[in-house]
This record gives sequence, structure tokens and C-alpha cells, in this order.
Amino acid sequence: MSAVTTRAKKKPFGSVAFVAVGPGDPDLLTLRAAALLREADVVVADVDVVSLAQTFASAAAEVLPAVDENGLPLSHAARAKIVGDAAKAGHAVVRLFSGDPLLDGALQTEAAALARTKVPFDIAPGVSTLTGIPAYAGISLLGGKAREVRVVDADDPGVDWAQHADPRVTLVVVNGADRAVDVARALVDAGRAASTPIAITRGGTTVEQRTIASTLADLAAAVKAAKQAGPGVVVVGETVGARDKLSWFETKPLFGWRVLVPRTREQAGALSDQLTRYGAVGVEVPTISVEPPRTPQQMERAITGLVSGRFQWVAFTSVNAVKAVREKFDEYGLDARAFAGLKVAAVGEQTAAALTAFGVRPDLVPSGEQSSAGLLEDFPEFDPVFDPINRVFLPRADIATDTLVAGLVELGWEVEDVTAYRTVRAAPPAAETREAIKTGGFDAVLFTSSSTVRNLVGIAGKPHASTVVACIGPATAKTAEEHGLRVDVLAEVPSVSALAEALAAHGDSLRLAAAEAGEAVWRPSKRRGAARRKAT
Repeated sequence: MSAVTTRAKKKPFGSVAFVAVGPGDPDLLTLRAAALLREADVVVADVDVVSLAQTFASAAAEVLPAVDENGLPLSHAARAKIVGDAAKAGHAVVRLFSGDPLLDGALQTEAAALARTKVPFDIAPGVSTLTGIPAYAGISLLGGKAREVRVVDADDPGVDWAQHADPRVTLVVVNGADRAVDVARALVDAGRAASTPIAITRGGTTVEQRTIASTLADLAAAVKAAKQAGPGVVVVGETVGARDKLSWFETKPLFGWRVLVPRTREQAGALSDQLTRYGAVGVEVPTISVEPPRTPQQMERAITGLVSGRFQWVAFTSVNAVKAVREKFDEYGLDARAFAGLKVAAVGEQTAAALTAFGVRPDLVPSGEQSSAGLLEDFPEFDPVFDPINRVFLPRADIATDTLVAGLVELGWEVEDVTAYRTVRAAPPAAETREAIKTGGFDAVLFTSSSTVRNLVGIAGKPHASTVVACIGPATAKTAEEHGLRVDVLAEVPSVSALAEALAAHGDSLRLAAAEAGEAVWRPSKRRGAARRKAT
């Protein structure tokens, strides 16, 4: 592990904060923890939370993984020494722990070592594993007949299970997921009712979370059927029986799905965020890179004409077109006031939102289909009496079709069709991603344009037959079918938010159908052996 880089001291003595991330979900990071990370000069982080530290810390902060030069975890004493030395050098230091260090004793050990050096510290405890994981599993610890919560460490060989046989006690067992069957037998032997509910939750608060719910008597069979292993939290008590009423996380419509999002780097993030709210993991694979036009003169003349009053309308058919015009405005020192006196059209809600963020309120957004055809449906004819100018500025991609131009000309307008940006096929994704695409490692793929279909197949190959294919509109669906793909989901309106909603509804229907059939597995990637209809 590298030593802390020497910097000018901000003050004679620095500060130390011990910060806990929580049970797994990065969104559970507390406001206090986020503030401490933003203010830190140095962050010493457990290896599995380094990326989270880099996300929240300032660009100037030094993020140090708590590992040695061989990548092995440092001892608690070694970590405390690095933290103490950095504080003595005048830095604001955060020691970032994964999980719940107050539960496993890690924080106590390192704080004790630091205290011997006379370095003061703060503690930001975070969400506890003891309450966070049961909450995500839909389990209340108290309620009904349950009057007391007790915590037991399964690693303790001296546990007297007879002390925990009272039905009014909710028992939380840590370090016991893989020994839960033995725990259940010990509790029954100690006098706890065999019908007592029990739950094992692994991967708690993450999209890998899986809960086995059963009774003490039937747990062995349930564990055998589930074929799960690894660390987790066990909860025993009557409150577990109400899980079917409180379950909210594992019942999300796309819970645990890996969804391929083949868009530009700039556009994929918002869609992935929406998928996360449905319980999925969006895996962004850029298929298109947006580049400036090879010859900028045409765009420069159009912007000059826009300012000088050459146009009556400006029609935007994509967020990238808005971005390209905005960048030119920035280059010339212009702002949204240059659109004064112009009428502005947007092809759909996403483009309209980009214009609004620019400070421009579009005069026309299609009332029906959000596409070039929908825009033409609502676009007014040129009226020589009321329209002083008959020209429309149309900044678009180099690969745009002529449908919109032809339609506007039919309406009497003179169109200045300008290449505002180029779309270039991106480099192929990593080998493991290509393999997952071809072998069914993804549950779904979202296609937001015909070009994303063509480019994904070109750089990574055709998605496996088990992968759910979702398309933003009929034209994109047609392209997917031409490439031999079966389209499972079609958005009701051509917008990325509607596409994500349609996929969520489809996922929910698959989950409910599996539940009715008594099947535990409903993710497409886990059922890839099942027969599917052939592509039409």
C-alpha cells in the first residue's frame, strides 16, 4: 500500500472519522457519511467500497485501498497507523468500512489502536445490518406477539439455545446463514415450536439479495431446494410469518435482472437509473459515439442564420441535436435568448426536456406518436400570409433519414437540413460482456433506435434467444426482427421512460406467472434452457 502523499498542512492537526457504509446498498449511505467523504483529504477504504469512496470524495482527495502491495487486506493495526499518520500530517481522514463494523468489532479494534496514539476521532455509524437487511427482506423485528429482540453470534460455541425458546423473542443470528439448519434443530430441541417461522437472507439490500423463508421444521428441505450458500442474516420468530405482506424489495418487477443498455455514454445513465428503481442492474454498453461533423462550416452558417433571423422554425429530433446547438452557442458566447422570435419544435419528451434545461420552451411537441411521423402530424403548413419566413432549421445526425425533410417540404417549408453531429460505431465491449450477450447472461436488452440494434449486433453479436428484447418503437422493432431477433416488449409511446416501464410490466407478468406455477426461478437468464417461441 502506498504511503499518503505529503501535502501542505491545512492545520496543525487533522481529523479522523470512522464511517460505516452499511449493509450493501450504496443508497443507504447516511448524509453525515457523504458530507465527511466530501470534506476528506484522505480516505482509507475497505477494498469492496473503494469505488463508492471515489464517487463521494472530492477529486482532490486521496483514496487508499486498505491492502498491502500484494493486494491482501492489511491488519487493523496497520490501517489504524495509516489513518493516524495522515491525521498527524494535518489531513482530514475518513476510514471507510464496508458493512457494519460496530457489529463485527472491526471499528472497535481500529479505534482502540488509534486511541493509543492520542488521535481524536468521530464515528458515523450508518444503517445497521441487524435492521437494514431484515427491512429489505420485508421482516419486522417486533410486532404481534414479539416483545423482545435478541442477537446471537453463530460463531459462539457457548450459545444456550434454551434461553431463546420463548415465542415472544425475535432472534437475529449473525454468521449463521450456512448453519441455519443446525440452528433450527437446536432451537427445536431446546423447546421452540417447530412451526416457528425462520428466514435466511443473503446479499442483503443488494440486487443479489435472496431470502429463504420456511419454518424450523421444514428449513432443511427449503435450504436443499434453494441451493444457496454464503454469508447472511438469519431471523427467527413470529414476525417472519408476515413477510408476504411486507416484502417490497425482492418483489420489484425486474428484481435482480441484468439489463443491457446499448446507448451512447451520455444517454445511458438516466435509463440505467430508472431500471435500478425497478430492481434491475443496467449494464451500459456504448454502441455509438457522438462526434462533431467533419466539416463544421455548414453548422456555423446555420447558427449565424438563426441569430440573424433567417429561420421561422428550428426542429430538434434528438437530445444530441440540442447538445450540438448548445455547444455552438457556448462557442459563440450565445445563450437561449438567441431563440427569441423563433418557433421551436421537439420530437418528444426527452428532447423537450433537454431544451427546457437549455432555457428554451418548445412551441410544438407531438401530441401523439413521439417520432418524425408524429411531428409531421402536428407541424403546421406554411402560410405565406401569417408566416413571414418559410425556412426550417433542422440540425440532425449524419445518418438521419429523409422522411421528415420530405414531409416538411410537402407542407410548404424550405428545409435547411444540417449535419450537427456524426454517429460513429463504438469499439467492441470487453470479451466477458460479448460472451454474456451471446450466451444469455443478460435478462433483457433495451433498444432505443434502429442504429443501436445494428451497432450492437455489429460489435458484440446477436443477443441469446433467452434474452428479452424490448424496443422503443415500431421502426426499431422492425430492425431487430430483420436481424433475427424476437421482440418481446414494445413501448406504448416512443420514449426511454415508457420503454423501461413496459419492460417492468413484462417482468412483473413473468414473476407472477412463475409464482402461480410454483416456480422459484423467473429471471430469463436463469431459465435460458426453457423453450421459447422462434423469432418471426
